[in-house]
Amino acid sequence: MVDMTDTDDSKQKKNLQERIKNLEEEINPPEKEESAISQANMGWRMVVDLVAGVGLGFVIGYGLDILFGTKPLNMILFVLLGFGAGINLMLRTAKEMKKPETNKNEGNPPD
Repeated sequence: MVDMTDTDDSKQKKNLQERIKNLEEEINPPEKEESAISQANMGWRMVVDLVAGVGLGFVIGYGLDILFGTKPLNMILFVLLGFGAGINLMLRTAKEMKKPETNKNEGNPPD
C-alpha cells in the first residue's frame, strides 16, 4: 500500500518550491541585457540635448538682441554657447553609456 502522506508531501514540496521561485523572480528580476532599443534611446537623448542647447541659446540670444537692440550679436554668441553646452551633454551621456561596461569587467580576472 502506498502511503498518501508521501505523495501529499512531495506535491506540497513542489508547490512550495514553485512559489519560492516565483517570489524570488519578483524580488530579483533577471537582468535585461542592453539591447539596441536602449542604445537608440541614448542616441535620441544625445540628439535632443544638442538641439535643445542650440534652440535655447537661440531664444536667449534673440531675446537679448531685442532687449538691447544688437540684432545678430547676442544671437550668434548664445547659439555657439548652446552648441557647446549640447556637445558637453552629449559627451557626458557617452561616458554614462561606457560606465556599466567597465563595472561588469572589474571583478573578472584578465584573460
